[in-house]
Amino acid sequence: MSFILGITGGISTGKSSVVAVFKELGYPIVDADIVARQVVEPQTPGLNAIVEVFGNEIITEDGHLNRKKLGSIIFQSDEKRQQLNQLLNPFIRSEIVAQIEEKKKLASLVIVDIPLLFEGHYEQYMTQVAVVYIPEVLQLQRLMKRDHLNEEDALKRIHSQLDIEEKKKRADIVFDNQGSQEKTREQVMAWLSKFK
Repeated sequence: MSFILGITGGISTGKSSVVAVFKELGYPIVDADIVARQVVEPQTPGLNAIVEVFGNEIITEDGHLNRKKLGSIIFQSDEKRQQLNQLLNPFIRSEIVAQIEEKKKLASLVIVDIPLLFEGHYEQYMTQVAVVYIPEVLQLQRLMKRDHLNEEDALKRIHSQLDIEEKKKRADIVFDNQGSQEKTREQVMAWLSKFK
């Protein structure tokens, strides 16, 4: 019986650096961001569904999704963002579940990296959920610096997700990422030694 560890956090909380530790140690990873890109490749039902709702202007000349254009539409409107999530959810969910089933055959621990784990109600597929945590004030600083955003735009993106404090409350495991990467890595290694 495989242990399925869902890893989530907020935008810019450092989830990728935690997942990288598991990846480096050879654990199989299901990455929701990669799945979300796969389901909107040219000629896919996912991309066709988006075009039907948001129009051809979100397609580049070579038939790919224009992420910047789509982002500018959905981050201005909660309604449009929810609409996009509802459109893509069935495609993404079925692919994530299929990949979990596939990777369970390979290892006793499978890592599932899902930024919107709680928002999408993916807990049901996980044995436990780990949240990579930093307080919102630090999240805001990191996001503004990383993506060169002003405070208003950065806050819009942060508030488009479930509050990080709420995620922390719902977590089975919290990896606190306020310190150095080394400190975060130590927390992951400590959890793994308990897990084994």
